[in-house]
Amino acid sequence: MIDVLIAGGGPTGMMLAAELRLQGVDVVVLEKDTEPTTQVRSLGLHARSIEILAQRGLLDRFLAHGRQYPGAGHFAGIDRPWPDHLDTAHGYVLGIEQPVTDRLLAEHAAGLGADIRRGREVAGLQQDPGGVTVDLADGTLLRARYLVGCDGGHSLVRKLLGVPFPGEPAGNEWLRGEMEVTAPPEEVKAVVEKVRRTQKGFGVGPAGNGLHGVVVPAAGVTEDRAVPPTLEEVKRQLRAIAGTDFGVHSPRWLSRFGDATRQAEHYRVGRVILAGDAAHVHPPLGGQGLNLGIQDAFNLGWKLAAEIQGWAPAGLLDTYHAERHPVAADVLNNTRAQSELMSPGPGPQAVRRLLTELMDFDVVSRFLVGKITAIGIRYDFGVGPDMVGRRLRDLPLARGRLYGLMHRGRGLLLDQTGRLSVRGWEDRVDGVVDRVLDGSDDLDAPAVLIRPDGHVAWAGADQPGLDAQLLRWFGTPSADAPTT
Repeated sequence: MIDVLIAGGGPTGMMLAAELRLQGVDVVVLEKDTEPTTQVRSLGLHARSIEILAQRGLLDRFLAHGRQYPGAGHFAGIDRPWPDHLDTAHGYVLGIEQPVTDRLLAEHAAGLGADIRRGREVAGLQQDPGGVTVDLADGTLLRARYLVGCDGGHSLVRKLLGVPFPGEPAGNEWLRGEMEVTAPPEEVKAVVEKVRRTQKGFGVGPAGNGLHGVVVPAAGVTEDRAVPPTLEEVKRQLRAIAGTDFGVHSPRWLSRFGDATRQAEHYRVGRVILAGDAAHVHPPLGGQGLNLGIQDAFNLGWKLAAEIQGWAPAGLLDTYHAERHPVAADVLNNTRAQSELMSPGPGPQAVRRLLTELMDFDVVSRFLVGKITAIGIRYDFGVGPDMVGRRLRDLPLARGRLYGLMHRGRGLLLDQTGRLSVRGWEDRVDGVVDRVLDGSDDLDAPAVLIRPDGHVAWAGADQPGLDAQLLRWFGTPSADAPTT
């Protein structure tokens, strides 16, 4: 029996496969496409996803294929510089196209031993107390202890489960791509400025390498967003919206996106779990979608591995829904708000002007950046100081950096006192005695217990308090160890 079957080989599925393999879990990824997609549906990674890559020792690979945009990003197309001293060591957007992200994550998962099977499409499933039987379109039957649906917004896994997916269907659609433009720069700039007075979702601008990025409203909503638009369709819409097609030609890629906004009511039904777009869809405003899926996988991976390996405390796997469902609900909320702010009506535009003024206040700007980049997330653990439930930035330590201690995907006790112990949990938690460097932003705690996903589970200096949280998050100790 396979430990975990993952339906869908996109960034969510590959990130999850890698996280499970770090823990030695047997993983098979089923991807219906025979070849990786060349469609570009995401153009970058935000700070929290960049931190995740750093926590697993992957960041240098991604930096080599992307471009850093310090202080980049916007809310509803309102450009404002980011506040100084954000709570991250990675205060930038990493410009990297999704096919590259997909490839690098697939290489990472395969390098850790994930079995990636392309051209394998899920057609049915049945679950029982002992596992899940998955029917493939070619008639093959596979048996696994768990199945995770990472198969996109039209998820068959979600439909087979019968999980409600409430929300709003797409009412608008946009065409997007990178292509060459023959119109003079001054003409492009003048036309774009004029059109954007009423069409905030329209844009034509330099994208590097002699190309221009183009975003233009579509004539309607297509049945299948996976079907890319044609160059002629893009030209036709440019002429309809802007009165000119700018002489666009030689597209490097073309894609389409809509504003459907939905969220699964349940992320887990028995031994079947949903993640990424299978669990939530929303407009790509703020560039949050791919990032949200990667972060789902990062939260789920260690918990599912713990369940399979038998050390998970009661209810640990259910914290995946409890923690990630509210995060996605908040993303849906902010993309709905951004959509309204980009509407041409006088009411939305009045609110937009007001928000533009408010974003000049540091506290407002910092709040919105925290939402878009996901560095503002705090899970509700019910106890402890404010840092509990939050992730820590990559702190400089006397003997390196914090994220350098997290590459293996284990729990971590960072002890600045030298008096604490993880005895009995050494197979799941690393105990490190080190201190935050003087002159840096101090860690406001003598010691912290950090979950494998980087979130602080406990902060303090007393062994009994630490032991209680080790039991809560990492289960019963594996050896005789005093717990009080």
